[in-house]
Amino acid sequence: MSEETLIEEEKAGKKESWEWIKAILIAFAIAFIIRQFLFAPVIVDGESMVPTLEHGDRMIVNKMAYTFSDPNRFDIIVFHAPAGKDYIKRIIGLPGDEIKFENDILYVNGEEVAEVYLDELRTSYSSENLTHDFEAIIVPEDQVFVLGDNRRRSKDSRDIGTIHMDEVIGRANIVFWPLSNIRMAE
Repeated sequence: MSEETLIEEEKAGKKESWEWIKAILIAFAIAFIIRQFLFAPVIVDGESMVPTLEHGDRMIVNKMAYTFSDPNRFDIIVFHAPAGKDYIKRIIGLPGDEIKFENDILYVNGEEVAEVYLDELRTSYSSENLTHDFEAIIVPEDQVFVLGDNRRRSKDSRDIGTIHMDEVIGRANIVFWPLSNIRMAE
């Protein structure tokens, strides 16, 4: 082989290596952007959302969910809690709502609202209330009132107060792990 051929092969090898490095860097940049701004995985830690979510369920958080739309009552969200930990809970009250529980019944702005996602738990605790009574709370502007579905084992707005929308990471409604449990959580 001539010296020119060796130099050309060396240049071609360096060019191919550089192309691979660029492709890998672009892939990492895209993954970073998606995880930072669009979607992120989260692991359910604890029993506060049972039976809707189980401890160890892995979910996708849609970080853009509330960029172009407002939150809806009963959305499942992930937010930064005061203790420096991220919590996953269900929105019960929206800004301006009056929230009250009496005899295990949710009242929003004075009207009874059904919580069908609690039906399974209600059969387990047939003679006991899931949610203890509390006086009416008015949800401040730009904030939401959240509760865990497993009201007896949930640290939520009853304990930590309402959650400012700036603390909301996003809506979490897709369970992707364990594979046998892939579903939309509602």
